[in-house]
Amino acid sequence: MFDTTDDRLLGGRVHLTQPAKGHRSGTDAVLLAAAAPVRPGDVVIDVGAATGAVGLMAATRVPDARLIFVERDPELAELCRANCNENRVDAQVLAADILDKGSRLAAGLSPESADVVLTNPPFLEEGQARISPDSRRAAAHALPSGGLEGWLRACKGLLRPKGWLVLIHRADRLAECLNILGSGMGDIQLRIVHPAADQPAIRFLLSARKGSRAPLRILPPVILNGPDGRFTPEAEALHRGEAVLT
Repeated sequence: MFDTTDDRLLGGRVHLTQPAKGHRSGTDAVLLAAAAPVRPGDVVIDVGAATGAVGLMAATRVPDARLIFVERDPELAELCRANCNENRVDAQVLAADILDKGSRLAAGLSPESADVVLTNPPFLEEGQARISPDSRRAAAHALPSGGLEGWLRACKGLLRPKGWLVLIHRADRLAECLNILGSGMGDIQLRIVHPAADQPAIRFLLSARKGSRAPLRILPPVILNGPDGRFTPEAEALHRGEAVLT
């Protein structure tokens, strides 16, 4: 096992135990959860869930959604189960590799079963950058070569017709993601995330609807920090769970 910390998200409404080192949930998870178009009764799948931050934050807004967490690391999946219990969220936690069809089916992930899929895919692929020697951190940040396409196609396959895929990723992967999602997905809603108003984008939030032919819409950006280096009022409200991006 590994050392953990006990953290509070959304102004203390979500209690999260997560690894003390390596990939840790923070602003990306907050933004992704805030962009989730979840309705009462929806089946929501959090793909690459780690310790469950995104799905648990989404559940604070729509507590009667049906949550499924998918995480390939068995120890992180166990932490996710513990976090669901701590937050009194009734959910399924599946230890499965989203890139492996056999693993998905064996875990009980059925095609076209979700109304909403939320995902923060690993940022890198093999050969793109130096990978951390820590195996858990490497798995959180790196995919096999070509893995992003496989990841997003698997997420698309989990969606029912007219279901929503919502993802956050690095700004420099936007063109690639749009190309992957160009077939069979529409009503794409794009929101760019900047660390400050005068700095280049670092992330994008993208929502796409399966089977829709509606055109792409570019929504107002998210600016995280003001000139004083502190969160902007919008970013502060998002982190406290007092605002959404839907």
